[in-house]
Amino acid sequence: MPILATEISSFPPNLLEDFAAQSYDRRWWALHTKPRQEKALARQLLAEETPFYLPLIPRSRSVRGRRVKSMLPLFGGYLFLFGSDDERLRSLAGSRIVQALPVPPGSELLHDLQKVRDLIAAGVPLTPEARLQPGRRVRVKTGPLMGLEGVVVSRRGEDRLLIAVHFLEQGVSVQISDFQVELL
Repeated sequence: MPILATEISSFPPNLLEDFAAQSYDRRWWALHTKPRQEKALARQLLAEETPFYLPLIPRSRSVRGRRVKSMLPLFGGYLFLFGSDDERLRSLAGSRIVQALPVPPGSELLHDLQKVRDLIAAGVPLTPEARLQPGRRVRVKTGPLMGLEGVVVSRRGEDRLLIAVHFLEQGVSVQISDFQVELL
């Protein structure tokens, strides 16, 4: 059985840094896809050279007694497009998108996506979170996540740092100890 290459999660690679700041005719869209169409849509946008971000995380599962590792979308059913109106219309031409949700100018989406990207890059085990709950805002002061800001939540008796994407009302959490954080 062949091993597939890792899917690209962002085009261009510097989309979340300086690329988005230099583009004035584009805006962010949250594309709500049909089930299991996120990666296919990402491949379509890559072929059209349309800027997008699809956060992917590794997941392992057992298939017929063998461990299989795959990359799954962090926010199932969503891909983030940074495009002009023409690029958005071209992406809608396929049958993969249910709805294109415009992100209001000045929203925190870019900052939230940068934090999610940093968590994924740290390689720590992540847990997708839905239905955000308010908690204490903290900043990580030690370790590979140093500098990240988020909210401390408690899940099944353990403390977790929740990084939220407020626009989707979803997020991702990672286990953290109290000595690693400081209150904001």
